Amino acid sequence: MPVHDIPRLLSFADTLADAARAAILPFFRAPHACNHKGGALFDPVTEADQASERAMRALIEREFPEHSILGEEYGGELASRGYQWIIDPIDGTRAFISGLPTWGVLIGLYHDGAPLIGVMDQPYLDERYRGWMDGANATARGETKPLKTRACVSLSEATLSTTDPYLFHGAEAEAFARVRAAAKLTRYGYDCYAYCMLAAGHIDCVIENGLKPFDIAALIPIVTGAGGGITSWDGGDASKGGRVLAYGDVSVRDEATDRVTR
Repeated sequence: MPVHDIPRLLSFADTLADAARAAILPFFRAPHACNHKGGALFDPVTEADQASERAMRALIEREFPEHSILGEEYGGELASRGYQWIIDPIDGTRAFISGLPTWGVLIGLYHDGAPLIGVMDQPYLDERYRGWMDGANATARGETKPLKTRACVSLSEATLSTTDPYLFHGAEAEAFARVRAAAKLTRYGYDCYAYCMLAAGHIDCVIENGLKPFDIAALIPIVTGAGGGITSWDGGDASKGGRVLAYGDVSVRDEATDRVTR
C-alpha cells in the first residue's frame, strides 16, 4: 500500500486551481468564443474551458510527468494503474456562458483507479473546496473552515438537487420523480456547486445521470471527506460516473436508493 504525500498533492492541486482561475476569469461575463461540440443537446465549449485545461495540463506535465491526465477538452483514457489527474476545466459551462456563478473547476486525482484527493474551485466567488477521503475543508475569501455534512433523518426533511430534471428520460425520469416527491425541497441548476453545498451541510442529496469521470472525480473526496458519500444508484462504485447519488446522511441514502431502484 503506497504512502501518499497528501499535503504535497493538495498543494499542487491548489496550484492547478490558481492557474485555472487566471485563465478563466478574463472570459467570465465578457465576450468570448463559444462553440457547440455537437449532438442533439446544446453542448458548449468556450475559450475559457480550453485555456483552463491547457494551463493545468502544462503544470502537471512539468511537475509530475509520470502521472497521466484525463480531461474533458483534450481527452485521455481512464487509467487503472498509477496516478491520474482527472480534470474538468469548467464544470457547468452552460452556467458560465449565462453569467451565473455556479460553475467550477474540478481537479481530481486517482491512484490505481480509486479517488484520492479532489478540489472544486469557484473563481468568481473566491471559494475553494478540498477533500482527501478522510477530511475536507473550504476556503472562502481568505478564511478556511472544515467541511461537514449535516444530519438528516428522513428524505422528507431533505433538500434535493439535480442540475437539470429534463436530462432524465423514461424510467430514469420516473425514478427521480419518486425521490423528488418525497423530498422537502428541490433545487435545480447548480452542477458541481450542489455537491459542495452538500459537503458544507446545506443540501442533503444530489441525484444525476450520464456523468463522465471528470464530472465526479474531484467531488467524491470532497463529499466523502466531509462525512457523506457518493455511490451509483444501485449503491455501487461511482468513480467512473454514470448514474450517481450523493448524500450527507446514510438515512437519506437508503431512502433515495430505495426509490430510484424500484
